[in-house]
Amino acid sequence: MEYIYRRPRFMITCFYAVYGLSIGWLSASSVVFGEYTLHVFAIQPTTINVRAAALLCMTFCLIMHGAFLNYGLKLQNALGFFKLFVLLMIAISGLFSLAGVPGFTVRAGYDVPNNFTWSSFWEGSDIGLNAFVTGMYNVIWSYIGYSNANYALSEVRDPIRTIKRAAPSAMLLVALAYVAVNVAYFAVVSKEDMLGGGTMAAALFFRNIFGPATGRILSAIIALSTLGNLMSILFTQGRVVQELGREGVLPCSSFFASNKPFDAPFAGLFTQWLVSVIIMVAAPPGDAYLFIVNFASYPLAMFNLLISGGLLLLYTPAFKSYDWRPPFRAWKPVVAFFFLSNVFLAIVPMIPPSPGFDVYEHLPYWSHVVLALSIGLVGIVYWFVFFDWIPRKHGYHIVQETVLQDDGVSRNVLRRIPNEVDDERSA
Repeated sequence: MEYIYRRPRFMITCFYAVYGLSIGWLSASSVVFGEYTLHVFAIQPTTINVRAAALLCMTFCLIMHGAFLNYGLKLQNALGFFKLFVLLMIAISGLFSLAGVPGFTVRAGYDVPNNFTWSSFWEGSDIGLNAFVTGMYNVIWSYIGYSNANYALSEVRDPIRTIKRAAPSAMLLVALAYVAVNVAYFAVVSKEDMLGGGTMAAALFFRNIFGPATGRILSAIIALSTLGNLMSILFTQGRVVQELGREGVLPCSSFFASNKPFDAPFAGLFTQWLVSVIIMVAAPPGDAYLFIVNFASYPLAMFNLLISGGLLLLYTPAFKSYDWRPPFRAWKPVVAFFFLSNVFLAIVPMIPPSPGFDVYEHLPYWSHVVLALSIGLVGIVYWFVFFDWIPRKHGYHIVQETVLQDDGVSRNVLRRIPNEVDDERSA
């Protein structure tokens, strides 16, 4: 975005930086981990114990990636492969159930689903635009992990070659896996159970096929899968905060840019941990998961809109001077579709939902939109005060210079250059 939106200088960076620091990416998945973990130990979930388990999980991820980086990466990769195995197991079991293979049919005592007839499929659904976007946010959240590697490409050998191969294959693999898993859920779990089960659809799936005795074991499998997702999120988002520190626009930039004390971006990791804990604790009971997902998804839609819109601008005559020649290009029709999709995702949440289909139990439907936009406004105010108003008032301007820290990390620092100096040079 810095490349596209160059004026006013530093504004787009400050706008993004506030979001980078303020979105608790770990919050939603940690709540899921807490629910499945309590199910493993046959503990009745409450607001307090679910969040306590989520806090312990996030703290474990922080310690592994912040103090034991190599072991953390090995565990993260192992859990990633484990998650693919779990998805494959669910998909195959669901297909076997559809085909009526003995041992994979819904057990006696549980509702036999009737989810694939046209009338039952849409029964009780809200066709309003707001409900559609809320559903899309949840779908996008399910797919979001595949792109985490993009945030850490600076640590990848030959990133251009890697992304050319990895991105299409990741999209294809994830799309096939998640479509197959959703077909499996609908084949095994009734709509009533799914609506009443919250985030526990996988546990209901295994219960219906393999019986209640396996429910706790399989909940442990899902909890481990969620742990792998949390570790990958923290690994990447901690490095996003570090990169923002290296840009020099944050207060105490050297702190955020540093790899001290364990040769890992501990400051960035800790920031993500702290913000995620605050958001998880502050979210009201009953609305916690959905609010956290919507709150994180709305800024993502805004940034996707800005990026895709900027890519389209680079192909116009007005931006010809930018000489845009990237080694890897996205197809224009795909970029245009992506842009329009995110315009839709950014505007529609402001439309009231249909009567009787409230987004939240205790919050107004627009709460995540207002909070997300307010954070962006804070970023713009921060830019105006420290990069525009104060420099003009005191007669200087700001330039970036690159320095090397004592821990070997390069970063940009901001220098105040009096306007008189530039006037003398131009004279």
